[in-house]
Amino acid sequence: MEDYLIVDGYNMIGAWPELKRLKDISLEEARDKLIDYLADYQAFSGMRLYVVFDAYQVPGRGGKYEQSKLNLIFTKEKETADEAIERLVKQLKKGRRRIYVATSDLVEQHVIFGSGALRISAGELWVEVSRNEREISKKITNPEKPGRNTFDSKLSNELRNLFEHWRRQK
Repeated sequence: MEDYLIVDGYNMIGAWPELKRLKDISLEEARDKLIDYLADYQAFSGMRLYVVFDAYQVPGRGGKYEQSKLNLIFTKEKETADEAIERLVKQLKKGRRRIYVATSDLVEQHVIFGSGALRISAGELWVEVSRNEREISKKITNPEKPGRNTFDSKLSNELRNLFEHWRRQK
């Protein structure tokens, strides 16, 4: 059973410190940075992620895209991210799977909880993503070198010393 995480993209950008600062310079760069973070998080966590961006005040048809193995959804004109998230929760809920929604919008949290999804606040997701980034960095800088799987590696120091003592007595 695959778990799903639906993320309110602009809600995260407005709540995460680094993205909030970046948004003031370039909203597009903040969106790209969020996508990078979430792509790493998806790969590390094993969850399937959908990121919904609100286009309520932007004319256009909206669309669904895949970038960095993430499902990106840009809402249609006059459609909020909340409406798209609620529709997506209903679609995904048809299967037997756990669905989480990341948003700090309190009303939306209550609505999706009533639909059977679980909520994660923007702050909670930031903590998870940050922890994953640290774990990834640790694995990159200190890769675990696979050792040989020998009998000797399974022994305690005490037993290893005893066997070495016996070996040298011959």
